[in-house]
Amino acid sequence: MATKEIQGLSDQDLMEKIAAEKADLNKMTLNHTISPAENPSKIRINRRNIARMLTEVNNRKNAAK
Repeated sequence: MATKEIQGLSDQDLMEKIAAEKADLNKMTLNHTISPAENPSKIRINRRNIARMLTEVNNRKNAAK
């Protein structure tokens, strides 16, 4: 997910997207421990997307101060 897309989301949508991505990451990690994933780099990409979204949340909080 690109930074422009993340910035275009509302606060509520952003929080929902973070929750969904975290659940997906948890599922992918669990499945990867049981049997190797076809493309383990998807786990890294998912982690980075979560970090991008959390950074945007923090930027919005700091801008509101």
